[in-house]
Amino acid sequence: MKRILPDLVAIVLFALLSFVYFFPADTEGRVLFQHDTAAGVGIGQEAKEYYEQTGERTRWTNSVFGGMPTYQISPSYDSSRPLQWVQKAYQLFLPQYVQLTFILMLGFYILLRAFGLSVWLSMLGGILWAFSSYFFILISAGHIWKFITLAYIPPTLAGIVLAYRGRLLAGGLVAAVFVALQIASNHVQMSYYFLFVILFIVGAYFEQAWREKTLPQFFRASAVLVVAALIGVAANLSNLYHTYTYSKETMRGKSELVQTGEAARQASSGLDRDYITQWSYGIGETWTLLIPNFKGGASVPLSQSETAMEKANPMYSSLYSQLTQYFGDQPMTAGPVYVGAFVLFLFLLGCFIVKGPLKWALIGATLFSIVLSWGKNFMPLTDFFIDYVPMYNKFRAVSSILVIAEFTIPLLAVFALKKILEEPTVLRANLKALGISLLLTAGVALWYAVPSSGGSYVPAQEAQMLQQAVDGGMIPASELNGILANLGEMRAALVQADALRSFLIIAIGLLLLMLYTTGKLRQSFTMAGIAVLCLVDMWNVNKRYLNDAQFVSKSIQTTTFSKTPADELILQDTTLDYRVLNLTTSTFNENNTSYWHKSVGGYHPAKLRRYQEMIEHHIAPEMQAVYSAIARAGGKMDSVDASKFRVLNMLNTRYFILPAGQQGQTVPILNPYAYGNAWFVDQVQYVNNANEEIDALDTADPAVTAVVDSRFKDALKGLVESHRDSLSTIRLTSYTPNRLVYETDNSGDAVAVFSEIYYPDGWQVSIDGQPAPLGRADYILRALHIPAGKHTVEMRFDPQSLHVTEGIAYTALALMVIGVIAIVWRTQRQKKQKE
Repeated sequence: MKRILPDLVAIVLFALLSFVYFFPADTEGRVLFQHDTAAGVGIGQEAKEYYEQTGERTRWTNSVFGGMPTYQISPSYDSSRPLQWVQKAYQLFLPQYVQLTFILMLGFYILLRAFGLSVWLSMLGGILWAFSSYFFILISAGHIWKFITLAYIPPTLAGIVLAYRGRLLAGGLVAAVFVALQIASNHVQMSYYFLFVILFIVGAYFEQAWREKTLPQFFRASAVLVVAALIGVAANLSNLYHTYTYSKETMRGKSELVQTGEAARQASSGLDRDYITQWSYGIGETWTLLIPNFKGGASVPLSQSETAMEKANPMYSSLYSQLTQYFGDQPMTAGPVYVGAFVLFLFLLGCFIVKGPLKWALIGATLFSIVLSWGKNFMPLTDFFIDYVPMYNKFRAVSSILVIAEFTIPLLAVFALKKILEEPTVLRANLKALGISLLLTAGVALWYAVPSSGGSYVPAQEAQMLQQAVDGGMIPASELNGILANLGEMRAALVQADALRSFLIIAIGLLLLMLYTTGKLRQSFTMAGIAVLCLVDMWNVNKRYLNDAQFVSKSIQTTTFSKTPADELILQDTTLDYRVLNLTTSTFNENNTSYWHKSVGGYHPAKLRRYQEMIEHHIAPEMQAVYSAIARAGGKMDSVDASKFRVLNMLNTRYFILPAGQQGQTVPILNPYAYGNAWFVDQVQYVNNANEEIDALDTADPAVTAVVDSRFKDALKGLVESHRDSLSTIRLTSYTPNRLVYETDNSGDAVAVFSEIYYPDGWQVSIDGQPAPLGRADYILRALHIPAGKHTVEMRFDPQSLHVTEGIAYTALALMVIGVIAIVWRTQRQKKQKE
């Protein structure tokens, strides 16, 4: 107990800090209202209801985009349950938000302990890492998967460090467990980014082994870590494999449409280049690492800032509720990446006073992260990574790669502080390094704290918007210059206040170091003073973006999905399966509709690419056409030309939700032209490629003609003339998200088209119990050759790959358990030998 007591104290302190940060919301049961969380609830409601009714999970939902796999909606597998138990134990069963900051601090603490640092220095390091602003912004935005993945990265690296320091079994087991937990958190982008960090760190250990002539030990440790990584990956194979196969069919996969010119460059593979780099950190914006409000902070109304409003001209006060505090290069932001002013100073100092290859690895990783975060502001490097580095083009929001710098900066800062505490004379011996570090941090902060420091505080696009307001008569032309000048003055006040704040923090921190190095302050008081200084600094910044006022009662949060009168009317329709198109909202940016209905629209960052292409080519134009047509007809569908929205009809869009007369009121419009769940066609038009297929829908009538890629000709038995007469019928008799049953009756061989989204893997189709090949028609729908007579057609989503990957995952989990038993056995054996 005496040996582990300091570690227990650290754990308790981390828990207390987390409790205090979220107090009193954590004791009152209040929760955050978050867009992404709410969107996840909406999109997952059908799967949730199915699980509650049957006790089984569905891997398919029809609630969004006409239908899609749930692999990236609710990626839960039976093999993941043991990892969930481990995760809960690691989180000490703490309350919802308390556990998040707790595991951040604990993970970094474990890493520093693996490096051999003292408990107290490791404790300080855990605080420095965990209270970086980006993590709290993630919580506020509801990006919890991303957050938890990041929290498991430091302990994963701890396993690597232990292995290279000679503790092979312990290092391998720690790495395997946290790789498994990290991947189970299901944010591949963050794990991918930290592969680069691992490469830098492994490179540092390789250089050290080369110099010390210990390469055999290095390769043994590397082999153990490779096995550990494979075990961690295998434990999540169900999730990884199906995410991988799914990603190829999503916007992150390559389109089959042939593009030319710039469009071809954009769509060569992965996400579009503009989409990848839409959120790029500005080159100048990088100074937010030192001065949080260097670009104004978050995209919230300027009127919410007391500092800015002190400089506001009362004549323009109404305008400032429409303009944002943020004035950087990104479209919008929830807040800056701020690592702490004194932490950044220690990092820069560490670049000079810390020795060894690991320092250079951390410096390299930091610069790598910063430059890549610039994205479209530094396109030569970004283009190289998009074109040549595997998987880089699968991820958007390149600014998020700054998570690497948020990790490496406090890590090297702690190493620098360790050096100073162990060698108090190191500062006097490196005065030039101290001066450079101060100049690049305190000097820069002081420069921007001075009102005459200059700088542009009104972006060109914002000035252009104000000019358009003048042109439109909304703002008098004589007032434009005054508005621009006052706006610049307000934004400058935000920057200057934070710059002065950062300068003072660095000055106080330096004073603590000077008192220690001159023997006037004990080491323990120095560390405590730095901990309090940095904690107060970052705590106050974080409270700007995640504070108690944002927490609401759970009852308020659930009102997001309250039924509207329009929903009530639609839900009275007991037809087994139909779709709803909500034209009163941002159709492809909300899941409220998906909560109650099977929606044509929805929101998910990884929708099927073919469906996205149909949105762009057909669905979006048809939405505008149907809205205008219904409005002109006064809501009377019998006088609307149904040929204007054939694709919506083939998706079985049975209801349109439109705005009613009163503000905020909506009304459902029954669409009598929807084709239904399935129908027989008269003919099949075979085409040679995706372009011909999607273009044919400009003129083809899907109710009569099925447009089919020639690759599916064999599946449809090469049928060109499909036999259909007035007595042919096809009817849906049973519906669950992952199982559809139809009864058919036709006098001759025919091709049936189903208003269900085609997905190439997992759907098992049978006719009268006998397997049948499934085809694709009309770019996104399912098609099936059905012989003459009466038949029962069943479609069941049950990927065979799921059963295989689950078996492998259980094997990997068993190996982890064996590893734990081996460590316990060896520890007991060593203890007996000592006795």
